[in-house]
Amino acid sequence: MIKNLPQSSFKPLSAIKPLLAQKIAVVYGGNSAEREISLRSGSAVFKALNADGFNVELIDTQGFCLSDLTKKEIDRVFIALHGRGGEDGCLQGALEYMNIPYTGSGVLGSALSMDKIRSKQVFQAVNIPTAPFCIANKKAYQLEYAQKIMEDLGHKVMVKPANEGSSIGMAMAENAEQLHQALTAAFKYDDDVLVEAWITGPEYTVTILGDEALPAIRMETPRNFYDYEAKYQASSTQYHCPCGLPEENEKQLQEIALLAFKATGAKGWGRVDVMRSEINGWQVLEVNTVPGMTETSLVPKAAKEHGLNFNQLVTKVLEISL
Repeated sequence: MIKNLPQSSFKPLSAIKPLLAQKIAVVYGGNSAEREISLRSGSAVFKALNADGFNVELIDTQGFCLSDLTKKEIDRVFIALHGRGGEDGCLQGALEYMNIPYTGSGVLGSALSMDKIRSKQVFQAVNIPTAPFCIANKKAYQLEYAQKIMEDLGHKVMVKPANEGSSIGMAMAENAEQLHQALTAAFKYDDDVLVEAWITGPEYTVTILGDEALPAIRMETPRNFYDYEAKYQASSTQYHCPCGLPEENEKQLQEIALLAFKATGAKGWGRVDVMRSEINGWQVLEVNTVPGMTETSLVPKAAKEHGLNFNQLVTKVLEISL
């Protein structure tokens, strides 16, 4: 259990003057299915850093040659690039090759966290609670497999492309025909698709900042699950922070989130999504190493409850990269 979570470790601007002398690039946009969310995140991060006096440049990686970062004499990169190319270790590897420091997780932590299948296999290996699952491969898949998967997982499942975020390509299935349709759609995104046993219960998310787990947020939506529309479009989604759990239960949730974060090799900052099953208790869903960073995203909500405003949060993420 986590005991006596420390108060905010945010340092005043005077303590991070070396960063003020550096040229910071906020990379965002890109070509993934999460481009629109990334554009919003990057713009918000750039605005915050610029307002706090950093020498910062905003760079959309769509059509941009990363080697030009050296030509621009960039000293450090704030990664606000969601999804493939930005969150999966590719960008991190390129930056390491160019010897440019960056925010967030390294190559391995990014790649493992982005891959929903491999990260769940890691969770299982280190006894972190996570829902039972099957893997559907596009080349090997046949129609009759759908019925077998439904039987194995309890006749209600969640389908998730292995390497997409923001609930893109996700679908619920309650029979073999629905599962077949959901897999056919998901195979457009990935050759390997995660099929997870349905979890009935509330969903929570825990922000990790350095070595701290911030206050948990409980998400509530009238939709079947917390999908793309519930996250970014619906006005009916509610966010509860404080999350309403008794202190002991929230500390347990925070501990599990920290364990999951470290298990995939993630570091710096991120977010861990967890559900509380009515039958099996806490069930880790996934680790996000470049979560949304608009001023209304989940991480800023948790940071606010922790005592950090948006600008302080962004500066803290940058500072941790030192």
